[in-house]
Amino acid sequence: MDNYTCIIIEDEPLALEKTKDFVLKVPFLTLSATFDNALTGLSYLNNNKVDLLFLDINMDELSGIELLESSKISSQVILTTAYQEYALKGYELQITDYLLKPFTFNRFLQAVNKARENLVHRPTEPSPDFIFVKTENRLEKIMISDIVYIEGMRDYRRIHTMNKRVMTLQNFSEFEKLIPPSQVCRVHKSYMVALHQIESIERGRIKIGGELIPISDTYKEDFFQLINSRL
Repeated sequence: MDNYTCIIIEDEPLALEKTKDFVLKVPFLTLSATFDNALTGLSYLNNNKVDLLFLDINMDELSGIELLESSKISSQVILTTAYQEYALKGYELQITDYLLKPFTFNRFLQAVNKARENLVHRPTEPSPDFIFVKTENRLEKIMISDIVYIEGMRDYRRIHTMNKRVMTLQNFSEFEKLIPPSQVCRVHKSYMVALHQIESIERGRIKIGGELIPISDTYKEDFFQLINSRL
């Protein structure tokens, strides 16, 4: 069974706990975070991939509707509110479903299953062939198939490719957004490696490009899941 990440943005403590309890009952949902205001929730969404968002409408500073109107949200969205008059507006914003408080677990599950159906059938984006990297005073094109590994060197990252090395101030988080982990994945706080360039793996180290690169505990599980998917 596929697993989907979700977050809750809800400023009422009791409503937040109820939604959280419901999420924890659903085996295919993983609760990544909860937020009691839309601004911090939006900041999280801008920096993390989330499959499903449970979003309250009536909040101070920035309402759920205003969040959806002002931002490009790629997640499935289930709105939660005590006011039925917002339903039409929610559907105009192409939300997945609309839960009117107080909602039952059965109604919650209907909405979640609808979101899962959409996630299962969402179009897959083709993997990129190249990226542009800021180096010195230019943008340099790098073919992803040419990358061997990326090495952290204090404030800089050195990209080792088949035919050149490129220094850049771009950080690992930026590379993780640009390149799918199925192509180049993080294995250590100081290293990302291209899976197709790996020569061997032994005793917690990767042999690649004539170098031995350590696998840290932080990234070990995700890395070996990717490796096992190729067996």
